Amino acid sequence: MNTNELLKRLRVQHKQLEQEVLQHDALLPKGQRRLLQDTERFNDELFIQTGAELKPCIEQINKSIQQLEKLLRNKLSASTIAVSCERIQDRFTAVRRALNTTTLGVKSAEQQKTSRIAQARSRRRKTHNDSGFNWIAAGVMQNSHQLYEELNKHHNWVQKFEQKIESLQSELENCHSADKIKMQNEILLVHRRLGKCRQAISYIEERIQAFERPYSQTNRRY
Repeated sequence: MNTNELLKRLRVQHKQLEQEVLQHDALLPKGQRRLLQDTERFNDELFIQTGAELKPCIEQINKSIQQLEKLLRNKLSASTIAVSCERIQDRFTAVRRALNTTTLGVKSAEQQKTSRIAQARSRRRKTHNDSGFNWIAAGVMQNSHQLYEELNKHHNWVQKFEQKIESLQSELENCHSADKIKMQNEILLVHRRLGKCRQAISYIEERIQAFERPYSQTNRRY
């Protein structure tokens, strides 16, 4: 095969693959685009590409063919030409494989996302169990809306405890001496509950921040 035939064949392959890729990218659901947006689907030696769309790969193959044309014009060695051709064919093969495995990639990304969510929930549950705030339902820790409701509930408790302490201290000033110790113990108990409630508020606020903190994960496939 002479050089003109070689380039013509590569151009035909490139054009056919380009049409398949454009169709593939056009039919990608938004959910799949989002799910694979941080996923590197190829080895760095083949393509510099991230996400579900494969059009960037077609553009890089086109550049490789243009580079091959330069090599041929400069009449470089047969071994150098062969390496360049082999690299282009490897790229063709990788893109065709990617076209056929996008669905598998989505399923893998979904499984990894589900696994990360489960692991995060497990860590939050363990942290909650070790926190000393077991009166807060563990399920609350998995939902930001419920966390805000719990935070508001604890702020209301703080207000009630403060009012209770103020009322007890007023009663203490006027109570019979025989009842003072009992009254002081009751005030101390409410103070402890108030302190624990304030600690819980700080804990809930930390959980809200941890729950809402964005994260991303990059995965390699090929």
